[in-house]
Amino acid sequence: MMSSLAAAQLVPLAEELDKNKVTPGVLGFIVFAVIGVAVWFLMKSMNRHMKRVDFVEEPDADASAASAAPKTP
Repeated sequence: MMSSLAAAQLVPLAEELDKNKVTPGVLGFIVFAVIGVAVWFLMKSMNRHMKRVDFVEEPDADASAASAAPKTP
């Protein structure tokens, strides 16, 4: 019963909408802004984590042994 009453109240609002001029409105802007802020926080967190990484590549033992071995033609 409640859903049919709510639908009956929304019918006049739907008739007022111009079908050629529908925009996302305030809700669309809020969702877009929240996604933008979330991406900003994720990038900030990623930068912080990448600064903590201390990676020094060590030479491969097999490669250094092969280059140190004398080459015979």
